[in-house]
Amino acid sequence: MRHPYTIREIARQAGLSTATVDRVLHQRGKVRESTVREVHQAIKDLDRQQTQVRIGGRTFMIDIVMQAPERFSTAVREALEAELPSLHPAVVRSRFHFRESCQPEDLVATLEKIAERGTQGVILKAPDVPELTAAVGRLVAAGVPVVTLVTDLPHSARLAYIGIDNRAAGATAAYLLEQWLGDRPGNVLTTISRGSFRGEEEREMGLRSAMRLAGSRRSLVEVTDSDGLDTTQRDLVLDALRRDADIVAVYSMGGGNLATLDAFDALGRQCAVFVAHDLDHDNTRLLRERRLSAVLHHDLRQDVRRACQTVMRAHRALPDDGPALPSAIQVVTPFNLPPDVAVVPFPG
Repeated sequence: MRHPYTIREIARQAGLSTATVDRVLHQRGKVRESTVREVHQAIKDLDRQQTQVRIGGRTFMIDIVMQAPERFSTAVREALEAELPSLHPAVVRSRFHFRESCQPEDLVATLEKIAERGTQGVILKAPDVPELTAAVGRLVAAGVPVVTLVTDLPHSARLAYIGIDNRAAGATAAYLLEQWLGDRPGNVLTTISRGSFRGEEEREMGLRSAMRLAGSRRSLVEVTDSDGLDTTQRDLVLDALRRDADIVAVYSMGGGNLATLDAFDALGRQCAVFVAHDLDHDNTRLLRERRLSAVLHHDLRQDVRRACQTVMRAHRALPDDGPALPSAIQVVTPFNLPPDVAVVPFPG
């Protein structure tokens, strides 16, 4: 591969030794295929991040560790790389460690590997379980600031949580569902990628609390542990719909919305109201097609920028600006898609 980078720069990006990178680039053999892929991926990452111009600022290597469906991790990668120029004069290099589904010990092993090879900070989306809380504690004790994104580990030593107030989001979803369903009877399907994600758990708490306060008599039918993956999600939703003929609406906290709607279609059922989270590519298309009623959206680009700046503040490269406030929650419908999302004409 032709590229303008030094072996040392590629090695740092890939988290490998310069000797290993040299062997890969010069095809000297005795290197695992997975290592070859890591080197090539590092060069691709450097290409995408080349929008930053070195103008005397410090360079920060930040590792982004996430357990999330590919559609969301892709959105995070795109948001971060779009925000890199805004972080000047500092230069931020990022390494991505994305898994769609895994055990907590796999994420712990990833964090331990990051600690061994060195980093200026970790941005983390992970389930709130004791193993990961302990792993974050070890990272912080080793001098590595950790920032949680979208979902929190509140009892860990993490430096800050960046994201929305998830209880408020759940309460907002309850309000929208009750307003749009009105006097129509029926139950609400709630879909969660995995119960150990604190953010999704808090969204459900906010939903239940707001519906109780509103005096709602609707039942909430929960689907969980799909990891937001379409194949698993479809089967779980099909089973829920077959068991409850009164489901008329959906609040999706963990994604897999194409699969959820496909399950409704397969049974010839109508979803009267569908509230989801995040303007990823799937949800943007579903909004345009009027298959989603609303998306509870937050500015992901702003969130990843704030997360990077929080890491930089931990290294005293930026002044402290006080505790991080929750991100604003936007209610996006087919009629108010953000300007950076191309809108197709509405049918007349």
